[in-house]
Amino acid sequence: MRKTAALPGSLCLPDERRGRTSAPHVVHGVDDDTELQKVWSWLVARPLTVQLTRAVDDAVKYVLDGARTGRFDLLSPEVDSDERASVGTKLQYRVLNELGLYKEPPLDTLILGIPVELKATIRSNWMIPTEGQCEISVLIQVDVARRRHRAFLMRVHRVWLNDGANKDGKRGIAADALAQFSLPLIDWTSLPAEPLIQLTAAQLAVVFAPRVGQTSRLASLFGFLPDTVIPRSSIETVCFGNKDPMRRARQAKDAVLAASGLEVLVGTWLTDRLRAKELGFDLGDDAWVAVSPAKAHDRVDVTPAQLEIEWDPQIPGAGS
Repeated sequence: MRKTAALPGSLCLPDERRGRTSAPHVVHGVDDDTELQKVWSWLVARPLTVQLTRAVDDAVKYVLDGARTGRFDLLSPEVDSDERASVGTKLQYRVLNELGLYKEPPLDTLILGIPVELKATIRSNWMIPTEGQCEISVLIQVDVARRRHRAFLMRVHRVWLNDGANKDGKRGIAADALAQFSLPLIDWTSLPAEPLIQLTAAQLAVVFAPRVGQTSRLASLFGFLPDTVIPRSSIETVCFGNKDPMRRARQAKDAVLAASGLEVLVGTWLTDRLRAKELGFDLGDDAWVAVSPAKAHDRVDVTPAQLEIEWDPQIPGAGS
């Protein structure tokens, strides 16, 4: 049965837990909760969408560990449920790092001296421990199937939690309470694309073929995904368990050009990065793209001013 959220002005009594005496208190509305408003203002003043997206993507890739396992999809049967559930734990520390915060008691961190809990889920709800009841929580939800995430800020009063608890005494947030008494931090936001997910089963069999050299498999990867930005992590996943995959990828450039007529551009090389930018691809500093003849056009001359701004002597191929 759907729980109707208690209204502001109601009394709330947290569950008993060891070392703490619970006392009833009055539930304040979102606008009247001074601490909640202070934390929310601090968070939304930051580039939160970029920071949380980076944190979630990093946590997912950490769990998959593609460079060692060859895995690239959390929904793969090769990833067990415990590993998927661990994304939330890994994410907590990555969020702290992105926001420049520290792990500090009595909860997960302090923002402007106010205790804040960090909770993440890959399911439809968050499980709130007894120590988090009636405290402020950053709530991050990761939609694995659609590769997206969103976040809220909420003081999770006990009266806004479901009546049923799991064996650890944790309770989910009532949907009605979340809708009425949470503050949005970021709406549904896409995670960086994983191009390996675009491959068909037949193409994956070629790209991950056993006892076939890395260079050959990477040449197939670029051939299957023309005009697609491929991050370094995807190349490392294809070459999992092998050494120096980036060198093998560079060696594949000529083979790809000869076989498919595709121009492979490398984000770590300045000239390639500028060429990609001209063609509408953002490689950052370590992604790759195989450009089709239809997409390519005559190169725009690079001015000395551009080279002066972007040249880095530590980057192979820079200024060449």
